[in-house]
Amino acid sequence: MKFVVATNNKKKLVELNRILLPLGIDAATANEIGIDLGNVEENGTTFDENAYIKAKSAYDLLKGKYCVVADDSGLCVDALNGQPGVFSARYGGEGLSDIDRYNRLLDNMSDVPQNERNAHFACSICAIMTDGTVIRAFGKCDGYIAFEPVGEGGFGYDPVFMVGDKSFSQLTADEKDKCSHRGNALREFKVRLEEYLEGK
Repeated sequence: MKFVVATNNKKKLVELNRILLPLGIDAATANEIGIDLGNVEENGTTFDENAYIKAKSAYDLLKGKYCVVADDSGLCVDALNGQPGVFSARYGGEGLSDIDRYNRLLDNMSDVPQNERNAHFACSICAIMTDGTVIRAFGKCDGYIAFEPVGEGGFGYDPVFMVGDKSFSQLTADEKDKCSHRGNALREFKVRLEEYLEGK
């Protein structure tokens, strides 16, 4: 089954493809099929709303010729009342690097003690099939925020998000996929997709 992945984030695309392939999904970017998705305004108030906005925009551009899948994800920190949340990619303002953003997060949590640094990553998946059916899934991963970045891998807030005694940046791709918010969401998505196909 072929899906177009509605993202311009190359690092996210690598992770999505790595998890989708074992599900029997051949994923391509819009660019690979000659379509420019442009910049979609993610003005939803939840991850679920933003995932749908991105998927629907791609579906409309592709005129229903392909199944499309999009995700929206972010980091929610208890001590910051759930921030950065849906604004994770824009935390601190436009034009900042990943390093700038997680350093801003660490600065804002400088006085937060270890036992109050709980956080979770959340991921909403939205797919729109060629017949217009919408399939949704959600996943999360609980952890806590480190006092300083650890590890060299991953992207985004991975160096400061701890699961047990390791940051996401220290996990291998396989280890991360087994516990990550995106991995959990895509495993739920597989179940929903199989239910859809069985009903066809």
